[in-house]
Amino acid sequence: MKNTELKISVLDLATVKENRSLKQTFNEILETAQHIEKLGYERFWLAEHHNMASIASSATSVLIGYVANGTKTIRVGSGGIMLPNHSSLVIAEQFGTLESLFPGRIDLGIGRAPGTDGLTAQALGRNPSNINQHFPSQIFELQHYFSADNASAAVRAIPGEGQNIPIYILGSSAESAYLAAELGLPYAFAGHFAPEMMREAFYIYRENFQPSEYLDKPYVIACVNGIAAETEDEAKSVATTLYQAFLNIIRNDRKPFPAPSKDMDEIWNPMEKAAILHKLKYSFIGNPESIEQQIKDFQDTFHVDELMVTSHIYSQEAKLKSYEILKKAVNNLNKELVKSFI
Repeated sequence: MKNTELKISVLDLATVKENRSLKQTFNEILETAQHIEKLGYERFWLAEHHNMASIASSATSVLIGYVANGTKTIRVGSGGIMLPNHSSLVIAEQFGTLESLFPGRIDLGIGRAPGTDGLTAQALGRNPSNINQHFPSQIFELQHYFSADNASAAVRAIPGEGQNIPIYILGSSAESAYLAAELGLPYAFAGHFAPEMMREAFYIYRENFQPSEYLDKPYVIACVNGIAAETEDEAKSVATTLYQAFLNIIRNDRKPFPAPSKDMDEIWNPMEKAAILHKLKYSFIGNPESIEQQIKDFQDTFHVDELMVTSHIYSQEAKLKSYEILKKAVNNLNKELVKSFI
């Protein structure tokens, strides 16, 4: 394992469940954030998605404010804002407002993906022909708007100007790794749905990292799926909601997340099963002992600075319990790490 303490955080997609209202969805988001804050998690991030009946985090900045207002100490942010969907000035103003309201607690994770389908991306005003070229310049614009040196500019971000809001580069490809390394910014990889490139992306990021005024050495966050329960059988049962969620993506059916299934083989075919299990390669599913070993094995391989867990669990009670088990597992691993260096 890496010889520094492993941090653990949560990525929440504001998942809408069958037979639940949007109000219930938002209430559960806040309850989850308050719960993991008490457990000592590092941060709570929300991700921008659009036109999905299963995900209610389209107004990401609004939800960040809602969660930050209902918590006290945990960092709250975006994982991420899909920057090409917006003007850099608007995002600087939104996050400047959040940072003004909740000083020292706001993160800005940014990505270039649309977070939706092609037609909705067009409705958002994206121009796919220049995104790859324009995305780096948008990051520079954000940094400029946040800079105190921008006070004499004709266009200023107020609130936003002069505020220290950490920017994280999100990605699921080698391209994002090169960009994060070049800019000297922390890097978060979407291993919860794109495991294929994670090993290569981390290698590229670390090997090409250029120290900056924002960061002196690489900082790696791995986002993974996590479902923990008191028994293996219970964890496997709870995980069938996750399997069905990915099955719905394959079938292009973005309906609300279903309750656990008694028999997945009645729902998916062998090809779908193989594809889903491949996509969920880096998922921690099991009882406390199994979860701890899975995290240890993962850390022995990837040596990340921070683990960010997302949990597609239908029962809110089971979800909160899962986060308790995951945090305890990381605490135990960190204790063992301290012992090994005494």
